Parts: sequence; C-alpha cells; structure tokens
Amino acid sequence: MSLQKTYEFNQIVADILTHPEFLKLQHELHHGISRFEHCMRVAKTAYKMSKKLGMDYERVTRAALLHDFYTDEDTKKYNAKETLKAHPEIALENAKTYFDLDKVQENIIETHMFPITKKLPAYKESWLVSGADKIVAAHEMYRYKAQMALGIWLIFIFNMIAIQK
Repeated sequence: MSLQKTYEFNQIVADILTHPEFLKLQHELHHGISRFEHCMRVAKTAYKMSKKLGMDYERVTRAALLHDFYTDEDTKKYNAKETLKAHPEIALENAKTYFDLDKVQENIIETHMFPITKKLPAYKESWLVSGADKIVAAHEMYRYKAQMALGIWLIFIFNMIAIQK
C-alpha cells in the first residue's frame, strides 16, 4: 500500500487499533498467525477492494477489522466446528460493546462466514468482506499453517528414522 493509503487506512481504524480489548487479539493464534494480524490483513484487503469499487470504504474497513473480534476465552465452551458457526455472533457482540456500528457493519460481521453460517449477507459490502476473509484465510492457511503442519510431520518422520537406526 502506498504511504498515503497506509496513512488513510490507519486514520480510519486508529481507535480500534489502540483499544485494549482489541489488542488482546495479538495473543490469539489464528491460521498460524495472530488473530490481530489476520484481522489487519482482511481489513487492508477489504479497504483496497472497496475503495477501488467506489464503496463506502471507511464503513467496510472498520467492519472488516472487527470481523473476528473474539478471544479463545469467548469460545471456550465450543468445539472447533461450533466455533466456526458461533464466532461471528460473538465478534458482533464484542464489536457492539466497544464501538458504534450501523446495520451494514453489523451484517458484515455476522455474515462473514457464509455459507458455513446460514445467514445470508444482505449488502454488497457484506459479500465483499466475506470474500476478502476467504481470500486472506486461504493464503494464511497455505502460507503459515500448512508449513507448520509439514514441519511437524517432517520432524516426526526424521525421529522415526533415527529410532530405527
């Protein structure tokens, strides 16, 4: 991103990026990186896409940043599959607790996991963020999580070979 766009992006989300509750996401693992970093990637992707498409990029960027605003503590009563379905509602409640949201932003957050969650995105902005999240998540899973899993398997195989000798 250019320096000017980086400055504009940071101005749009400055209050979120300094909020102590949101900063907790820096310590939450998500797709092999922190949930904070994942949210930043989705927000920057949504910012660029919505700006290029002439959408209300400020509204989109803020909601994209908040789309996964939850901690593992918030989802401890759920298993992994249940968390996939429950976390958009949890993220929405957390976002509404600390920030002012309009109906479009609420819909962006609560429908970003469509079609895993059955609630259909109601706005073009919601579809955009859902798509941006999937693009970023696919990249992260390939780039970070797959490499971690491969590394673990290689260590296991080398240990098994060493034991056999």
